[in-house]
Amino acid sequence: MAGKAAAPGTAVLLVTANVGSLFDDPENLQKNWLREFYQVVHTHKPHFMALHCQEFGGKNYEASMSHVDKFVKELLSSDAMKEYNRARVYLDENYKSQEHFTALGSFYFLHESLKNIYQFDFKAKKYRKVAGKEIYSDTLESTPMLEKEKFPQDYFPECKWSRKGFIRTRWCIADCAFDLVNIHLFHDASNLVAWETSPSVYSGIRHKALGYVLDRIIDQRFEKVSYFVFGDFNFRLDSKSVVETLCTKATMQTVRAADTNEVVKLIFRESDNDRKVMLQLEKKLFDYFNQEVFRDNNGTALLEFDKELSVFKDRLYELDISFPPSYPYSEDARQGEQYMNTRCPAWCDRILMSPSAKELVLRVSVCCPGPGCRGTWNAGSGLARW
Repeated sequence: MAGKAAAPGTAVLLVTANVGSLFDDPENLQKNWLREFYQVVHTHKPHFMALHCQEFGGKNYEASMSHVDKFVKELLSSDAMKEYNRARVYLDENYKSQEHFTALGSFYFLHESLKNIYQFDFKAKKYRKVAGKEIYSDTLESTPMLEKEKFPQDYFPECKWSRKGFIRTRWCIADCAFDLVNIHLFHDASNLVAWETSPSVYSGIRHKALGYVLDRIIDQRFEKVSYFVFGDFNFRLDSKSVVETLCTKATMQTVRAADTNEVVKLIFRESDNDRKVMLQLEKKLFDYFNQEVFRDNNGTALLEFDKELSVFKDRLYELDISFPPSYPYSEDARQGEQYMNTRCPAWCDRILMSPSAKELVLRVSVCCPGPGCRGTWNAGSGLARW
């Protein structure tokens, strides 16, 4: 079953989104986000669609429960999704469990024209035909149609209430089996700490967690199949190299706390031009004077500092990035194209694939913009016709 091409003409769309802010400010952000999502669906017209969400429910899940219910109901009943007559929704709502809660939400939509699609039952080790619309929530650990894990606390001891982990599902379309893994890796807790070494200590933590996931999904318990891992990897640019490049001609001023002598701020000033401040760096401040450098030509000039995936170059593949850094965009709906000055902009949200998945995509997808193009992929959302 594994490795075989699926039925010709089956369009598969993969989308990942950290949606935490949608629930922190639902009135201003949720409606706009859904409109954009429906436009993507309308543009690509997929037969099978996977939407992987991170931070589902926002920072305070309990307070956002009503907004969560409304969001799910809207997705499943919207006129824009009426041709998708089958769906599976998996929501980790077990927010009272520090040991298990990941705040991940995985949505899968199947078009009415799609035949011969099955989902794998990990407990029974067999595929089951998909029918109707079903929602699973609260304690997902007992759901046989997925595997879910939260990373151990000692992976990221700085964070007492980490919600990082992964959810894995397995699907089969016309004898082509593949895993879809929703993932959320650890963030940078401090810009100052990230700047100290190259690569940063946080990069090492993410490598450890991602390596654990990859080992888990290719272990001996189940048949090996192609896999796609997509979500919020929290990959960051190499901070030390970025700062040195952006502030090549600057002088650095160090500000320390009076009581502890701890470094609390770095100020980079131009050597001339009246010593204009170019960059201010604090634990949760990355204030660079010219944001355009991150948007010009989709930030291509900074891709050389996007190095975290290189550790997995023999295990994971990614198509060319053709969009600007995906984080941290402003959460103010009136400033949607602006980055917040909390972190250095980076490509945190990615779609990665195994070598066999890469071969599958490249074999069936001709990346050309003309009418003969059978499918396209990019790292922010993916479309392939299998």
